[in-house]
Amino acid sequence: MNSKDNSSRRRQEGKKSTPLSRKPASKKPANKNKKSVKKEFKKITPTKPSDITTGIRLNKYIANSGICSRREADTYIEHGSVEVNGKLVTEMGYKVQADDVVRFDGTSISPEQKKYVLLNKPKNYITTMDDDRGRKTVMELISNATKERIYPVGRLDRNTTGLLLFTNDGDLAKKLTHPKHNVRKLYHASLDRKLDLKDLEKLRGDVVIEGRKVFIDAVSYVDGEPKSEIGIEIHSGRNRIVRKIFEHLGYKVNKLDRVIFAELTKKNLPRGRWRELTNLEVTNLQMMK
Repeated sequence: MNSKDNSSRRRQEGKKSTPLSRKPASKKPANKNKKSVKKEFKKITPTKPSDITTGIRLNKYIANSGICSRREADTYIEHGSVEVNGKLVTEMGYKVQADDVVRFDGTSISPEQKKYVLLNKPKNYITTMDDDRGRKTVMELISNATKERIYPVGRLDRNTTGLLLFTNDGDLAKKLTHPKHNVRKLYHASLDRKLDLKDLEKLRGDVVIEGRKVFIDAVSYVDGEPKSEIGIEIHSGRNRIVRKIFEHLGYKVNKLDRVIFAELTKKNLPRGRWRELTNLEVTNLQMMK
C-alpha cells in the first residue's frame, strides 16, 4: 500500500516537471509584460497639436513687415535692433505671438499683406523714396496704389523709362536684384547715331566696363527700325550700366526704355500708369531659381 502511494506521488511530481505543465505558468507573465508595454506606450504618445508652441518666427515677422529679407532680419536681431514687449530679443528662433508688440529700432512694426505693383515709369522721376532737393520721385506715381509701404525693386535713373516693380516682399526683392538669379532685363536703346556692325559684334564678345566684365545676354538691331535702335538684354544691376556700355564704344544713349523685367512686360500699361501683379505673375516670380 505504501509502495503504491509512493509511486503515485512520484507520477504526480513527474507531471509537474513536464514542459506542458509549465506552459500555463509562462503564459501568465507574458500577459503581464504585454500590459506593461501597452501602458508604457501611452506615456510616450505625441503631444496634441494644440499643445505645440504657436506664433511666427521673429525674422519672418520682420520680413513680412516689409523691413528687409529674413536673412537680413537675422543680422538685425543679432545686433540688438529688435524688442518684443519692451525686452531686447537676440534669439534667432524666437516666436512672436498674436498679442506681442514688436519694435524695430524703436518703431512699432506689424506684418503687412504682401503687395506687388508694376509701374511704367516716365522720364524725369528719380527712383528713391524721397528727395531733399525737391525732385519728383517714383513714389508720387504709386502713392494711391496701396496703404502698405512698398519699395522699388532696383533702380532706373532719372531719364530712363519703363518697367519698375514695387513690393514689401523683402525676400522676393532680394532675389530679383541678386545677379546669381539671372533676372532678365530687356532694354530698347535709342542711340545718337547708327551702331556700326563691328561695334555690334564687339558687344557680343567680352565687354569690360570700369575694370569689371559685363555679361550681355543678347544684343541686336530692332527689327524694322533704323540701325540706331538697339535691343539689349542683360542681368547686371550696376548703376547706369546700359548707358556706360554704349558710351564705352563712343555712342550716346538718347532714350532708354526697359521693356521687360523678370518676364513682366509693358503690355496694356501706359506710360506713368501702374497695376497690381496677378496671382499667376507673383507665383512665377517666386518660383524663379
